[in-house]
Amino acid sequence: MSGFRTLDDIADPAGKVALVRVDLNLPMQDGQVTDRTRISASAPTILELADAGAKVLLLAHFGRPKGARSSTLSLSMVVDAVQDVLGREVMFVPEVAGEVVAQTIGILRNGDIAVLENTRFWPGEEANNAGFAHAIAANGDLYVNDAFSAAHRAHATTEALAHILPAYAGRSMQKELLALDRALGTPEKPVAAVVGGAKVSSKLAVLEHLVGIVDHLVIGGGMANTFLAARGVDVGKSLCEHDLTGTVEQIMAAAEKSGCTVHLPYDVVVAKEFAPHPASLRKCNVHEVAADEMILDLGPLATEALADVLKTCRTLVWNGPLGAFETAPFDTATVALARIAAALTKEGSLVSVAGGGDTVAALNHAGVSQDFSYVSTAGGAFLEWMEGRELPGVAALAR
Repeated sequence: MSGFRTLDDIADPAGKVALVRVDLNLPMQDGQVTDRTRISASAPTILELADAGAKVLLLAHFGRPKGARSSTLSLSMVVDAVQDVLGREVMFVPEVAGEVVAQTIGILRNGDIAVLENTRFWPGEEANNAGFAHAIAANGDLYVNDAFSAAHRAHATTEALAHILPAYAGRSMQKELLALDRALGTPEKPVAAVVGGAKVSSKLAVLEHLVGIVDHLVIGGGMANTFLAARGVDVGKSLCEHDLTGTVEQIMAAAEKSGCTVHLPYDVVVAKEFAPHPASLRKCNVHEVAADEMILDLGPLATEALADVLKTCRTLVWNGPLGAFETAPFDTATVALARIAAALTKEGSLVSVAGGGDTVAALNHAGVSQDFSYVSTAGGAFLEWMEGRELPGVAALAR
């Protein structure tokens, strides 16, 4: 973390106002928060600053209010959940800047915590407006970014604030950046990447970036069908982007040039209909898929071969499932390979970093999320990092 200042670099937080950017864009149902993972991720940062005597003001967005106030998108709705996770009383402030915030700071005692209103209620947030950022900064002494999941956005509270106040990475951000550096920044080789999901088109930039830096690229999910079609395989009525086979051929050529081995399945699980445990389910070689069948998972031989590949690697980056894992038995390959990766991680032979919404769900389904070296809950930011793009919220924290 030599390129970033962390909480360890704050000399004496006591009495200072810490503006902390967190992710409170939480899933809701019937007015209640249904998943508190993101609060838990930033809890160590918030509590460390509060326990050191700082007045902690939390900045976050919620939904897409498009620069206007909305009662259904007020962060007042998440305050109870934040209090429960932190185990502390938390004040809500219906503004992000100005006299109301200044008065609140005057009331707060050292160590108190407050949630400011949804930053996206103001157009200046998404416009990354300097004036808006300065108005927020006027009430703060230091800025901490603990929301990697929003770091791919150049917004006022993710980017501009870091150039106005002394800026630091929070513990969750620090943990994420360390994990990502271990995975693709300065990884132990050989490096494997598992990239799955429905469509090649959604991950073109990821694939084009990875083939130049990893030793093994495993293609799964519906994406594999497009790769197989590019190799001349008839994939029946499988999900396939036939118009992208030329692009896929270019990716495979680039991989060959850089010494990256692309792994495609040579046996698959097929069915005539997509349903749980269909009567038409069978396993076959990829060259034996019938015209009325669709590929829905990798076969056992391909899964075993991929397990052998992982056993030769020191680093693994995973994004996307290998099959239609939400429906049994098409979760078999994803679960099996995830458990192999988890076992190798636990024995200390593999550094495993995974991220993306479907990936987190798949690893939870396999029961191995806690056994990977690091699982990122960031969606878009994780994907853009895999594309090799600079994330504005991270770049702004550089010393």
